[in-house]
Amino acid sequence: MDYDIVAGVGPNRVLVVGAGKTGLAVARFCQQRGAQVTVTDSRTDAELPAARESLGDRVTWQLGRHEPATFVESDLIVVSPGVPDIEPLKLARKKGVRITGEIELAAGFIQAPVVGVTGTNGKSTVTALAGEIARQTGKPTFVGGNLGTPLITAIDTPAATGKGLVVVELSSFQLETVEKLHPRAAAFLNLTPDHLDRYAGVEDYGAAKLKLAANLVGDDVAVVNADDAFFWAAGERLRKRTRVRTFSARRKRDDNLRAIDGFVDGGDLVALGERYPVGELHLVGRHNLGNALAAILLMRGNELASYDQTRAALGAFRPLPHRMQLVGEKRALRFYDDSKATNVDSVVAGVDGFPTPFVLIAGGRDKGGSYAPLVRALRENSCRAVVLIGEAADKIEAALREDDPAYDPIPIVRASSMEDAIARAVERAQPGDAVVLSPACSSYDMFDNYEHRGRVFAAAVEAL
Repeated sequence: MDYDIVAGVGPNRVLVVGAGKTGLAVARFCQQRGAQVTVTDSRTDAELPAARESLGDRVTWQLGRHEPATFVESDLIVVSPGVPDIEPLKLARKKGVRITGEIELAAGFIQAPVVGVTGTNGKSTVTALAGEIARQTGKPTFVGGNLGTPLITAIDTPAATGKGLVVVELSSFQLETVEKLHPRAAAFLNLTPDHLDRYAGVEDYGAAKLKLAANLVGDDVAVVNADDAFFWAAGERLRKRTRVRTFSARRKRDDNLRAIDGFVDGGDLVALGERYPVGELHLVGRHNLGNALAAILLMRGNELASYDQTRAALGAFRPLPHRMQLVGEKRALRFYDDSKATNVDSVVAGVDGFPTPFVLIAGGRDKGGSYAPLVRALRENSCRAVVLIGEAADKIEAALREDDPAYDPIPIVRASSMEDAIARAVERAQPGDAVVLSPACSSYDMFDNYEHRGRVFAAAVEAL
């Protein structure tokens, strides 16, 4: 990447594709460095009321359309995450126009060690926890990326200097355009089918995730989930050129009978021989023990933080909103908001190893997958009952009612609203149990988004 293109040297016509949070941050960054910036988006002025207000006349706007001539006449095109490979991009590529993304552009201006996190599920929790560990070091710290704050906003802050630390969550969309991004440590958590409307298959989706490993070498650290077949195999290949640290919340040896670097031993997490008491964590579920191990290995694998700093961070960290977040304790019950679990795999991970019996509230808009893994997980993890809401209730109930003589049927209750669901869950629960909202579906049949769904759940719990 020739970074002079956004430094006021040489050609500097920059086209930003996508006027969302990331695109506007990129446009602002390039404009402040003297580039002639155009922002294009298929959405109209009316659909993007805040876009023009944020940058005004400092950039050229092409909203509601993509003009091929603008693409081919640009010196650099910065594509926002999630923008498909539209025809004007293909045309510009044929003409030799440089095309990149926000992560790759930002990386060239960051001197701090970069810690990257990718995978299908658990990215945000691992990123936030690694960020908490980084803050415990006292160094200026940036935590963001796909988590919510564009990486490019870290530039010109103390965190981006050689005295800082940068922890960034990276989606497959963001990683598609990276070339020279060189993390000091990178975590590869898991790979389950997702975004298959964009990728030819799971292997193609996984290949995008693995671009985070492209420049790992020498003393860099790749943190790999030993329980995920795709990333474990990738980790075996990575051993030839960098250090690999494995973790598992289920076992102590990998498929080659080597000791795993991070595992659960009784009441402790053990990572690189160091012990961290599970009782000090505020995280629930086996998957979160794995997430904690990943964060520890990221920050201790090449001593970005000390043992004491890491342990202090683990005790201070609280779950992110809507990710198995404890939102109330009422009537001798604990209520957990896991509204972010919008697919079956997320729910399965959340209830696996749940510490108490629970009543599950699930349902919403169906996303087309099978609920069979959910049925197995509920049967194996002390689920007392399932309360169903939303459009997918019939499909989930049909899966739950499939005959299996080895198990008693799981009681099923229907509810008409979130408030009704909580009331019915309380009726089914026993003292000491939990009520868990973990929908396995999107929220758009009843709510604006998963955050709205979680807020309604928390408000209904508070009203008990």
